[in-house]
Amino acid sequence: MKPTDLLLAVLITAVWGTNFVVIRFGLGTFPPFLFAALRFAAAAFPWLVFVPRPRIPWRLLVAFGISIGAGQFGLLFLALRHDLAPGIASLLMQTQVFYTILIAAVLRNEKPHARQVLALLVAVSGVVLIGWHTFAGHDQSVTVKGLLLVSGAAIAWSISNLIARAAGPVDMLGFMVWSSLFSVPPLLGLALWTTPVAELTAALTHASIGAWVAVLWQGIGNTLLGFGIWNYLLQRYPAATVAPTSLLVPVFGMSSAALLIGEPLPSWKLVAAGLVVGGLALNVWASRARR
Repeated sequence: MKPTDLLLAVLITAVWGTNFVVIRFGLGTFPPFLFAALRFAAAAFPWLVFVPRPRIPWRLLVAFGISIGAGQFGLLFLALRHDLAPGIASLLMQTQVFYTILIAAVLRNEKPHARQVLALLVAVSGVVLIGWHTFAGHDQSVTVKGLLLVSGAAIAWSISNLIARAAGPVDMLGFMVWSSLFSVPPLLGLALWTTPVAELTAALTHASIGAWVAVLWQGIGNTLLGFGIWNYLLQRYPAATVAPTSLLVPVFGMSSAALLIGEPLPSWKLVAAGLVVGGLALNVWASRARR
C-alpha cells in the first residue's frame, strides 16, 4: 500500500472504532431503534438522487437493509444503551468474522481450513473469558443481556456479509445507500412498538445539535465516507492487503472508550482482547495460506 492509502485505511478503522463512543453519546438523547432509523435515513437521503442503484436484484437490497439495520445496528444500539460498554462492544462485534465462516459452512458447505478452526478457538477463548467475568459479576461494562444482544448483532452482521457476497462485485457506496432505504421502515416499526410515541416525539424535538451531529456522523461519516473509502482501497489492492487493517477497529474502540468516557481496562479484559484480536489475525494468516 502507498503510505497515503495506508493512512486512509487507518483513518477509516479509527472512525469505525471511535464510533462506538459516538453511539453511546447519541443514545443519551434518542431511543435505540429511533437512533438506528435516523442513522440509515441519513445514509439514504438525499443520496438516492445522486447515487445510481446497483444492478442487482431488489431482494438482495431489501434483505441486506433489514439484516444490517434491524439486525446488526438495532441490536447493537439496544445493547449499548444500558447493557454494554462501547469498548467491549467494538471487540465483540469482530466475532462476526467467525459467525460468517460457520454460517457459510452450514449453508454453503464451505468447509473451514484447519487453521481457521484454530483461529476460531483462540477468539472464542477470549469471548469465554469475557462471558465468565460477566456471569460471575466481576465487571459492570457488560451484562448477560448485553452479551446476548451483541452476539445477535454480530450474527446479523455475518448474515449481511453473506448477502453482500451473493450480490457479487458491486459498487459498495451505491449498495450501502440503496440498502439503507430498506433499513428505515423496520427500525421505525420497532421504535413505535417498544417506545411510547410521546417519548419519540420528545427526543426528536428536544435533541441538541450534538445529538444531530452524532446522527449525521453515523449516516455520512461511517456509512458513506467509511464504506466509500474502504471500497476505493479494495479496488486498488487485494482484499488480503486491505482487510487486516480492520484489526485496528477494537484497538481504537477500546482505547477511545477508556480515554473519553473512562471505561475501565482491567488486565483480564486486555487478555480477552488479545485473544480475540489474535484469533482474527490468525484467521487472516490462515486465509492467505489457503490461497
